[in-house]
Amino acid sequence: MAILDRTISDDELHNLLSQRKLPRWTTLATCATAIAGSALLSFISPVSGVAGTAVFAFLLFIVLQTGLSFAVEGKRYAIDRLATTLLLSALTAALVPLVSILLTVLIRGLNAFNSSFLTSTMRNVSPRRPGGGILHALIGTLEQVAIAAAIGVPLGIFAAVYLVEYGNRSRLARAISFFVDVMTGIPSIVAGLFVYTGFILTLGLQRSGLAAGISLSILMIPVVVRSTEEMLRLVPRDLREASYALGVPKYRTILRVVIPSASTGIITGAMLAVARVTGETAPLLLTTFLTQSINTNPFNGPQASLPTYVWDQIGSGTTASIDRAWAGALTLILLVMILNLSARLIARASRVK
Repeated sequence: MAILDRTISDDELHNLLSQRKLPRWTTLATCATAIAGSALLSFISPVSGVAGTAVFAFLLFIVLQTGLSFAVEGKRYAIDRLATTLLLSALTAALVPLVSILLTVLIRGLNAFNSSFLTSTMRNVSPRRPGGGILHALIGTLEQVAIAAAIGVPLGIFAAVYLVEYGNRSRLARAISFFVDVMTGIPSIVAGLFVYTGFILTLGLQRSGLAAGISLSILMIPVVVRSTEEMLRLVPRDLREASYALGVPKYRTILRVVIPSASTGIITGAMLAVARVTGETAPLLLTTFLTQSINTNPFNGPQASLPTYVWDQIGSGTTASIDRAWAGALTLILLVMILNLSARLIARASRVK
């Protein structure tokens, strides 16, 4: 009884637990063993190539680490190590392609990316000759995205406000929600075909920046609706009820209380929609196609854009044009990054206010 009644000190408990823990170097040793075993297997079995060797090394590492942990530390620690390894592996698997794409575009794009590239056009520039620039495409992209945002963002916000504040599970609200879900998954070329057949062939609208902006707005609307709807639902019901108790009409409550409270999320969702459509190529090929000169009038004549510029330069196939395509892709990534940073600054400023 004396032994059972004796209280274990903190030092003794720490020593007792540390005896059941694997040393820190076990992970590195297990990883090295898995890599060596996978490399050996690649020589004596049909498993070959970097991908097959890496997959087998990963599976062998999980088996060895989990088995050692189960034998030394017990079931609980073994499951914890297995879950941690799987989570870190999923994070690595998501980051590796992203980092690889960014580094590839950065390294390849810097070959032709300079001040002259940003301030000149492709007018009278041969595909085989170095030089030329992207100014006409940059202007076209900014105008087309601005038109799309001017159409898509207000419509998306109005639809989200109706679904949250006025819908009340009505048939119209369910129908709008259903069509928004359908529009979220449609291919971008379908939006271009709709504008091409409905506006250009039927109504006689020219292939122009306006037609391109309309097609891009179709892709923006479902993103804006869903993001705005979720942000409006996060606004506490007590704020609305307090405003109603003071005699404020519903429309004024929405404009002065609900939307300002959700403005940060609404702005973020709108910028996500802008980033979603900035790199679209298929609808632009149908609605505005290509031009090698600057066209600042989005209502008349074809207008270039960054995605179609990259597509055109890649299609030329020469060394100079491929370098320009990589530089155009780098410009497109930088443009999207600038737009996202601007949205964060605007959201932060509105939050502080």
